[in-house]
Amino acid sequence: MEWDLAQLRALAAVADHGTLEAASRELHLTPSAVSQRLKALERSVGAVLLRRTRPVTPTDAGRPVLLLARQLAALTTDAEAVLESAATTRPVVRLAVNADSLATWVLPALASVAGEVRITFVREDQDHTADLLRDGSVMAAITSQRTPVQGCTVESLGAMRYRPIASREFAARWFADGVGPAALAAAPVVVFDDHDRLQTERLEEAGVAWGTAPWHMVPASTQFSEAVRYGYGWGMLPDLEGRVWDGVDLAAVPGSCLANHDVALYWQQWSLQTASLDAVAAAVRAGAAASLRHP
Repeated sequence: MEWDLAQLRALAAVADHGTLEAASRELHLTPSAVSQRLKALERSVGAVLLRRTRPVTPTDAGRPVLLLARQLAALTTDAEAVLESAATTRPVVRLAVNADSLATWVLPALASVAGEVRITFVREDQDHTADLLRDGSVMAAITSQRTPVQGCTVESLGAMRYRPIASREFAARWFADGVGPAALAAAPVVVFDDHDRLQTERLEEAGVAWGTAPWHMVPASTQFSEAVRYGYGWGMLPDLEGRVWDGVDLAAVPGSCLANHDVALYWQQWSLQTASLDAVAAAVRAGAAASLRHP
């Protein structure tokens, strides 16, 4: 079929911004014009592409069309960026990244390309970032999933080591007699969100069922670390972050039931190649080589 670039841009804008009104501001069109383009595209495809919820969500038929729209947008933006008449154009790369990587090594790694590429970070747990590749929400992802998403390439970046850390006052109060199952069942623990399995899996490995110990939920990397520092509970902190302040590595306590844990990270990106995506990938590889653990 013949694809209309303006209609595809309307689809991507509505999906990205959640409403016709927000998409119209992005495209400098009226909401009615955006709606007409979207309806024309749906007539051409012969299927409803977006659920008219707030925010809108793609249908099963809409996901592959949305992926196409975003890939074409990436190609056209890169082409425009090299034209003399569009010298001020900056291509956009949408990148899914887990919160801990974003808070530690990814931002400094990508500083070298920030002047040439506009980067939109989409924060998501490393176990779920690949889902965003499947529906076309992002062009690349730092993920724990080594099996490539259809239409993507994958390569190893290394591993982030996490250590079970507690403040000295917290450790003295709750683990004075050692870091055993009984103490872990009573001591509060800090978790990031409902997707965070780092702490729950360490407890289960120690023979403590999740829900036995009280927990605090702090869904932001910096504040998560601060909660551990202030003694809300113990938590698994990235090795890069755990050295920032003088805490206690509970895995190093003699006889401890807790252990360090390495999370392997992978770079997945669209098989489609653009200059901007290649530049971001190269910067991520260099940052990972300098910051992550390697066998």
